[in-house]
Amino acid sequence: MKMTIISDTHCKHKQITNQLSGGDIIIHSGDISSVGYKHEIVDFCKWFDNLDYDFKIFIAGNHELTFQDNPDMVSEIINSYKNISYLEDDFLTIDDIKIWGSPWTPVFYNCAFNGTADELEQKWETIPNDVNIVITHGPVFGHLDKILGESGNNLGCYSLAQKLSKIKPKMHICGHIHSGYGYKYYNGTHFFNGSVLDERHIYAQPPFNFDWDYTSNKINFYE
Repeated sequence: MKMTIISDTHCKHKQITNQLSGGDIIIHSGDISSVGYKHEIVDFCKWFDNLDYDFKIFIAGNHELTFQDNPDMVSEIINSYKNISYLEDDFLTIDDIKIWGSPWTPVFYNCAFNGTADELEQKWETIPNDVNIVITHGPVFGHLDKILGESGNNLGCYSLAQKLSKIKPKMHICGHIHSGYGYKYYNGTHFFNGSVLDERHIYAQPPFNFDWDYTSNKINFYE
């Protein structure tokens, strides 16, 4: 399966178009916009819909305030694009691969989809135990969740890490912490932070393009 992973484009999605390989599935793990203005959502959806992938999946992030405040308007826009799938505490299945997505992150200023520790724990309990790919906007605690140049503290969600350690999905995809960008394999799960913008919101971190063998759970990255 030919896949691409991106995140945190913040209205700069068109800058990465030439870096997208095309293929079976592209996944965007949130922060498509500045604050979720209608014109930003429309512009992103037009671009996303035209990409050369069979399945196009995305979630919201903490910048998508409109997704939380005016979900009917957002749904009307997204539903007008038949080739786009938006996940919000929900899942879809593609060729027996169950993919679950959620925008929630620990409290971060006055942003969208922020949850307390107790609220997040309840959210993660809804993740199906048989899920294969989990998409969340924020990282799990201990994996790809540090801001460079600061204290070096892990900023990921601890209860999400606990949940994933139990269900062991084949893949976890996130963004949110821009300098946490990267990939690691741990305890049977491929972890991706696909933030393409650095901490200055400059496009400096390329999309992940790779082949994924679902049966063996092996990944081969493109050069």
